[in-house]
Amino acid sequence: MRVVIFCWEYPPRIVGKLADYVSNLATQLVKNKVAVHVVTYNDVMTGISEEANGVKVFRVDNPVRTHVNLLTWDLTLNQEAERAGASIYYQLRRKVDLIDVYDWHFIPAAVTIKNALGIPYVYSVDSLEDHRSPGADAPFNMAIRGIEWLGFFEAQKVTAKSEWMRSEIVRLYKVPAEKIAVTSPTAASWVKDVLAVYKSASGGSEAQ
Repeated sequence: MRVVIFCWEYPPRIVGKLADYVSNLATQLVKNKVAVHVVTYNDVMTGISEEANGVKVFRVDNPVRTHVNLLTWDLTLNQEAERAGASIYYQLRRKVDLIDVYDWHFIPAAVTIKNALGIPYVYSVDSLEDHRSPGADAPFNMAIRGIEWLGFFEAQKVTAKSEWMRSEIVRLYKVPAEKIAVTSPTAASWVKDVLAVYKSASGGSEAQ
């Protein structure tokens, strides 16, 4: 299986816990014979490199230097993420089975690539805007919720790290419960559970 993971943070750029989580997951996937490319943001390191763990990382920078807020930064950065994802797709001779996108930041890129190139994607939730900014209803927050909603609507499958988060996704976004799988990193079956989601989302077979 060939998987492209989109995540806005990845070592050595660590903002929170997500960077190490995705790095660990990517490493475990490679050990299970999954070819993994990570597309991420870095304003110092750019281009493609292969990590010691066997993961190939495509780091992109934002071509626009001045921004009004996080949304303008994110949406302009997504253009570079789309370019990176498409480049990987053609470098692999159109043999990409799945995109796994972490949190809302790269949902626009994942949705564009899904519809342009026919690559299914999984939306893996780390947090939700209603939890990050409880009660906030400014246009900024509404716009991020709109991107999250788009992610849920377009994804073949959704993953959550706990039953509580699964229930919150259902409550806040009315996502069908059967579309959401719990893949807890503390469970002994964690990687096996993630691979089961990938197989289901990609149609149960590898790209030919």
